Amino acid sequence: FTIARGRKPNPPSKNWAKRFEERQPELQSRKVKPVDWKRHDINIYDKITQWFEVINEVLQDPDVLPENVYNMDETGVMLSMLGSVKVLVSKNDLRDYRGAGVKRTMVTAIECVSANGRALLPMIIWPASSHRSNWTTYPTPGWYYAFSDNGYTDSKISLEWLKCILEYCIENNILPCRLPSHTSHKLQPCDVGVFAPLKAAYRDEVERLYRGGANTIGKEHFTYLYSPAREEALTSRNIRAGWSKAGLFPFNPDKVLGNIQKPHVEPGIQKVHEVNVGTCLQGEVPLTPATPATPVTTEAFTSLKSLIERHARANDETSRQRLQRCLQTLTNATEMSFAERGLLADENKLLFKQNNEAKVRRSTKSTVVGKAKVMRYEDIEVARAKRAEKE
Repeated sequence: FTIARGRKPNPPSKNWAKRFEERQPELQSRKVKPVDWKRHDINIYDKITQWFEVINEVLQDPDVLPENVYNMDETGVMLSMLGSVKVLVSKNDLRDYRGAGVKRTMVTAIECVSANGRALLPMIIWPASSHRSNWTTYPTPGWYYAFSDNGYTDSKISLEWLKCILEYCIENNILPCRLPSHTSHKLQPCDVGVFAPLKAAYRDEVERLYRGGANTIGKEHFTYLYSPAREEALTSRNIRAGWSKAGLFPFNPDKVLGNIQKPHVEPGIQKVHEVNVGTCLQGEVPLTPATPATPVTTEAFTSLKSLIERHARANDETSRQRLQRCLQTLTNATEMSFAERGLLADENKLLFKQNNEAKVRRSTKSTVVGKAKVMRYEDIEVARAKRAEKE
């Protein structure tokens, strides 16, 4: 509505946007999703094209079999992932909610899957400063556990994991491949084929626990819920579907590139000063387009001004009609200028507010509590037993 405010002194009506769209056939409304500009299709198309060229050379090696190709990725799981459910109630019952104690705590799970449909054992990262014995009472042999101040992978956990992986890769002739930046939502088999059903299965497990009488979901419930969710979601079929959707097994880049908007060059806009009006005899009005293009530069505006003055000096009907069209073009340019000025004013206001907020945030010191440490489930079991014996 900023455009309307720039044209009229009164505020626009609630239907102004719809009527404005109807008056402008070259425009259309659409819903757009918030996405980091670096992850937008036009900014990753070339990266993905190059990725398939590089990875194709690797996958063409006859020694590289599907059972020897793995993808590792992490995902955040909210402890209380309750969704909406359909229920039968009395017609007189107006409630559209249900009581639930929600703890907005995020736990990170690192998963690794192979191209032939296998899943390795995961690593779980708690948002904590230490391991607690009651968080892993549910048996999960072979799982790894870590902790960080916010429950996400931090540099120390990543470094320890990377060192182990690189050493193992070197010893076993494994080639690590890094995906291009900002493309994981298109190229990660875990992202495109596994994590969605995994979170849906976890949500079902939470629902069952609530129906059993639980009031809140804590860290002590996580492994009890996440383990059966993995068994249900990380099936061979879902894993292979992720590799197929990522265009890798079977190798088919069009599976990805066919759904990505290609970068394109905006078509040039013909400006008034670029229009070839030809030559004319003295006193003859030059032939011009039916309606001159709306000027968007100072030179184009000056050219339009000259056309108006030339038509104004003539006194025939054709010149008057051309003068009217030029004046309409000038009006369009003026309205466009006012609209752009209104949009810039709004943008400056928003930037000013964001800048003030950023100053306060930068002046606030950030402190990290605790150091990350990785432990296997078996190590936690031993430590828990020793602790119990000591007590």
